[in-house]
Amino acid sequence: MHIDSGSIKRENSLKGIVVIDVTRVVAGPYCAMMLADLGATVIKVEHPSDADYVRSFPPQVKDVDGADAGSAYFAQYNRHKLGASLDLKHPEGKRLFRELLAKADILIENFRPGTMAKLGFDWETIKSINPRLIYTCISGFGHEGPNTLRPSYDSTAQAAGGLWSMNGERNQPPLRVGSILGDLAASFYATIGTLAALREAEKSGIGQRVDISQQDSVVTLTESAIVNYTVAGKIAEPLGNEHPFARPYGQYPCKDGYVFFGSYTDKLWRESCIVFGEPELADDPEIDTMAKRFDDAIYERRVKPILARWFSGRTKAELEALAGDRVALTPIKQIDEVVTDPHLREREMFVQVPFGNVNVEVFGSPMKLSGTPPRTDGAVPQLGEHNREVYLNWLGMDEERFTMLRDQGVI
Repeated sequence: MHIDSGSIKRENSLKGIVVIDVTRVVAGPYCAMMLADLGATVIKVEHPSDADYVRSFPPQVKDVDGADAGSAYFAQYNRHKLGASLDLKHPEGKRLFRELLAKADILIENFRPGTMAKLGFDWETIKSINPRLIYTCISGFGHEGPNTLRPSYDSTAQAAGGLWSMNGERNQPPLRVGSILGDLAASFYATIGTLAALREAEKSGIGQRVDISQQDSVVTLTESAIVNYTVAGKIAEPLGNEHPFARPYGQYPCKDGYVFFGSYTDKLWRESCIVFGEPELADDPEIDTMAKRFDDAIYERRVKPILARWFSGRTKAELEALAGDRVALTPIKQIDEVVTDPHLREREMFVQVPFGNVNVEVFGSPMKLSGTPPRTDGAVPQLGEHNREVYLNWLGMDEERFTMLRDQGVI
């Protein structure tokens, strides 16, 4: 496929793959954007009078004349996409959507299960339209199971997947993780599943449904909690910044903030004692093994005072420089420090993307491919911005039908 778009500049791993993206918010848009970063042509389909409501989320980017140009939040998850508008409830909209699916390679949606069927596009219908199409559906509880129809947000997934119950301070109520991990994890697994299904379709010519549940995704983020329960009957509880079986391993105060310090193995502890000028502590018989240092009483009485002595008089930068490549010590950075981090800058983790007449800085791609690197400079589409390119140039629609559909509000 070729669409004449300024956002498509060079060959990438997924060049020639066409994705129809009818998703909203993050779980879905981010999956589609990752595929776009890898070279796929992604057509973001939005209702002509009811667009992705994330377009209204703060912060709003200011245009050159000071007016709101659009949401930076929206921009962060929708670069490289072609914007097409389409009313899926209109009979002509349904007909046009069938034509899109017939030519596409992947369809991604994140409606509640049953919504696509109500629109006339259940899995059996989609297969009949295009047997090789990959149908990736992302929802709170998946398309199979007793809870499929329950409404869901990110916090729903964090709650139902167990993550919320184990986060927070010790002996305090659970605390939501401070990022949308339910949405993000679902996006990651949707991307992986879609790529696996695409490879199979390229070999066999047969597509499949990729069913991604936010709850399922969150369950896999609970680290040792599952096996601790299934093997030992232990229920995970909030531990704050502590680790369930490693010390020292957590957050510690310093002169101008906090650092993460993780020298819990005997080797790392010995190296830390050398770095901080007290090598004799590595052979202290009371704290010379990992098991001894993990003991609650010994940790409070011996280890924590040592760490306070090492850290309290030094800044985050001083501690980071002192630790260097020898000790697992990292400043706990605020976002302004993250955005100006020279290491992240060198790795191109912050990029400028065109949004109307201005640029907005968003995070780049963590996927570093030596031969076909992800593209991260593609423009963010306005609602229906690429209707002519999608419907006339790619789909082959004639001008008369295009004008009629536009005048009817279908596109």
